[in-house]
Amino acid sequence: MRSLSLLLAIGTVAACATSAKFDMSTTAPSPDRRVGLRAGWMNAAAASWNLRVVSAAPKPAQVTNPNDLGDFGFLNSDLAFTGHYVIQGNFHGLQVWDIAQPSHPTLVTTYVCPDAQNDVSVYRNLLFTSGEDFNGRLDCGTQGVPDSVSKDRMRGIRIFDISDIAHPKPITSVQTCRGSHTHTVVTPPSDTANLYIYVSGTASVRSPTELAGCSDLTPDQDPNSERFRIEVIQVPVAHPEQAHVVSKPAILADLAHRESHSEAPEDIAAAAKAAAEARAKGGFTATMRGEEIVLGPRFVAAQLDSIVKARGGTGAPTGADSTTLRAAVQGIVDRRFNPPTPGNGPRPGPVQCHDITVYPALGIAGGACAGYGLLLDIRDPVQPRRIAAVADSNFAFWHSATFNNDGTKLLFTDEWGGGLQPKCRATDKPEWGADAIFSVAGDAMTFRSYYKMPAPQTVFENCVAHNGSLVPVPGRDIMVQGWYQGGVSVFDWTDAAHPKEIAYFDRGPMDSTKLVGAGSWSAYWYNGYIVSSEIGRGLDVFELEPSGLLSQNEIDAAKLVHFDYLNVQDQPKLVWPPSFAVARAYLDQLARSEGLASAKLAAARSELARAERLSGQERHNALTQLVAQLTGDAPAAADQAKVRTLAGVVTDLANGGR
Repeated sequence: MRSLSLLLAIGTVAACATSAKFDMSTTAPSPDRRVGLRAGWMNAAAASWNLRVVSAAPKPAQVTNPNDLGDFGFLNSDLAFTGHYVIQGNFHGLQVWDIAQPSHPTLVTTYVCPDAQNDVSVYRNLLFTSGEDFNGRLDCGTQGVPDSVSKDRMRGIRIFDISDIAHPKPITSVQTCRGSHTHTVVTPPSDTANLYIYVSGTASVRSPTELAGCSDLTPDQDPNSERFRIEVIQVPVAHPEQAHVVSKPAILADLAHRESHSEAPEDIAAAAKAAAEARAKGGFTATMRGEEIVLGPRFVAAQLDSIVKARGGTGAPTGADSTTLRAAVQGIVDRRFNPPTPGNGPRPGPVQCHDITVYPALGIAGGACAGYGLLLDIRDPVQPRRIAAVADSNFAFWHSATFNNDGTKLLFTDEWGGGLQPKCRATDKPEWGADAIFSVAGDAMTFRSYYKMPAPQTVFENCVAHNGSLVPVPGRDIMVQGWYQGGVSVFDWTDAAHPKEIAYFDRGPMDSTKLVGAGSWSAYWYNGYIVSSEIGRGLDVFELEPSGLLSQNEIDAAKLVHFDYLNVQDQPKLVWPPSFAVARAYLDQLARSEGLASAKLAAARSELARAERLSGQERHNALTQLVAQLTGDAPAAADQAKVRTLAGVVTDLANGGR
């Protein structure tokens, strides 16, 4: 393994020159190039198909532990975009990259601020980050917070001024009762004076002695309980320092518990062995979902500290304190993860949400809430309202959500195993740790299919469905998605019942002897490129290549969609300008699907090319004539809807497009 100093001296690793020859097959290479890749840190073997590596920028030293490349405190997390900058979260702080030249990303700054997960969002000159770590400090210090109750602890949303993006300036922190695992910035069309932030916290509820008003009692015991709620923060755009929690809607109220699948047999055996070994060494274990697990040192330390303080003591916990915790720990875990059933009712569903994707242009949102996928009405952003909920026994942990552009489909991801386990082995079921695709009609969601990155990964690669975004190809639903050490997968889900992979990139594992956490946390399309946050290695930039499954015209049309800034979970409506590239993209799709007779297709291509060579009134007349031709062809076409859509694009061109 090469040294960190050598990698930093090398700087950005740019892609080698590529041949102009592309793979025009509609069938993926066999055998799969991703299988059997050599392990390594920055020198791991890689495989790609229809996706070109533009650059691979290594992690800065400030957010890397060279002695433990899988150190949980230094993992890269999510991405946000503004102008030609990428802001990359990390459990140790933030990184800002300048990608004005995608082949040579330049590190603008690192900002040290340890917290989990430091998920990021932007709006104009404002930057928002999530924090829920027990050791996260208001002052961003690295010394942690040793006390179980402390005025120095920050669990919630930090707000920064990034007018000078090289020097983020703290504005304020909004404390929340669960902290913020993830968050979503909401930009409501009807309220331009305010932003709203939907806060999803997955940690335990804070003590009311640390933050007044926090209650972990069941709602029948305390109507102000934090359970089954998210927190909504209002941010006045002109005065972000006045940001505050404005509501706590109970979007998860009255949902019954739904069973999920068991763990894989090999994982059950491994967990039992680990628990037995931990108990033999005096460690703490508890049962969750029927499986005995080893409790982490941070959790144990916090509980022991609380026991010491409860008896009025100071200093290190005693043997008696450990005995007290051992007797109480199952109840503590049950209260957090297996909430008691009120009265004689059914066992309740999830008490917190993991992630919410909002689609303000349509007034809807998709909530991935541990045990359920939700459809929300957000026309009143302060009081989001649940209008539908779905459960699936093949899902272990509903993690994130993505709408297609017209809002008629909703894709949920399942982060089975929590992201740091190998869940893409050849023995793992393809519907476990996958995406689930639903059609949406009014207040109903109907399951259509699963999609899982199809290449089996090794036991040394954490792999499961994670974060992605739409690729703005007009007329199709295409998504790029990170799968941790399963790499990056691009797939078409236009036919919701039959999603199909059309491009990929993958590296070998970080280590050939043990699992070291790494891989693509998120892969997002931004202004013509795919940018991926590589957990253990840095920042990757990719470009789609034309193939038998995606034409150059379709890629050119996608590149016409430009964002001034982008938070993927604040999903924007994709709009294409009138363009010859968009028209050609639709013609390519009609050719691929045989949606228009070949002779009529050839005539349309010829007329479109002729019109593009003309200008002024002559171009207008030629395009108008083509519209009439397409309108006449539509009734007999196999894909009438797409021919009519193409006619509409040509009409827009005739009226002044390019």
